[in-house]
Amino acid sequence: QVQLVESGGGLVQTGGSLRLSCAASGSIFTLGAMTWYRQVSGTERELVASIDNVGKPMYAENQKGRSTISRDAAKNTVHLEMNNLTRDDTAVYYCNALIRTSATSAVGNFWGKGTLVTVSS
Repeated sequence: QVQLVESGGGLVQTGGSLRLSCAASGSIFTLGAMTWYRQVSGTERELVASIDNVGKPMYAENQKGRSTISRDAAKNTVHLEMNNLTRDDTAVYYCNALIRTSATSAVGNFWGKGTLVTVSS
């Protein structure tokens, strides 16, 4: 029923910027916090940034000062602008959202399929 679709990944040089987007669609009764995670093959998925239902952001320490997370309630979309990228930012970035699909449903965790960010020198 619910789909999260990420976009905006690609190849960027060290020091460059990218803007990731994640759009939620389908059966959405309420949309809560939306969060970006990233994962390198063979490692655990790690949190990048999150934004709650009223727009309060939270960032991983290595993102503070260079990334901005925002949301567009009308479009059920979250954005992550990343600046001053380094090779350490290379990963698949995944979108997560807390969603109730109906008035009688519990809050559930939903994931997108990911978008690849590659940072080169």
